[in-house]
Parts: sequence; structure tokens; C-alpha cells
Amino acid sequence: MTTEYRVRLDREACDGVFACLVRDDRFVEAADGLAGIEGGSSDLAATSDGGTETVAAFDDDRLDDARQAASACPVDAIDVTVVGDE
Repeated sequence: MTTEYRVRLDREACDGVFACLVRDDRFVEAADGLAGIEGGSSDLAATSDGGTETVAAFDDDRLDDARQAASACPVDAIDVTVVGDE
């Protein structure tokens, strides 16, 4: 069963620990030494406080992988939201 969900990565909060990478292989080390997200439809946007975030949309059966990556992040830089639960 597939689920539509969004993964938001706050790049200002990310400190490059990369605990997310071992939980979900869609998280990668970006050129700037912080985490990034591959796959899905992805947008890089400015936040209200002047930071940047990446938001990726997925429609697949890997919601638990994304949630595990979010739970493993020691700085809470990752948020997973199921579409329709927003």
C-alpha cells in the first residue's frame, strides 16, 4: 500500500550528523556537508527566519523509513507529514 507524504528537511538546523542516512537511503550527504533528499519531487525554499529547507513529496510504501530517519535526527531537522493529515 502506498501513502502520499512530505518530508521537510530544515537545512539551518541540520548539523551533518547523518543519522538519517543509515535509516533511509534517500537522505544523502550534499556538497555543503549537510543532509539532502533525493527522489520524489523536491523543492528548496526559504523559511520565514531566512533559513532554507528542502521539501520532498513521495507516494510510495517507504513512509516508515522516512519516519525512522526523522526520529534518528538528533537536532529534529526532519519532519514527515502524511498528506491529508496536515
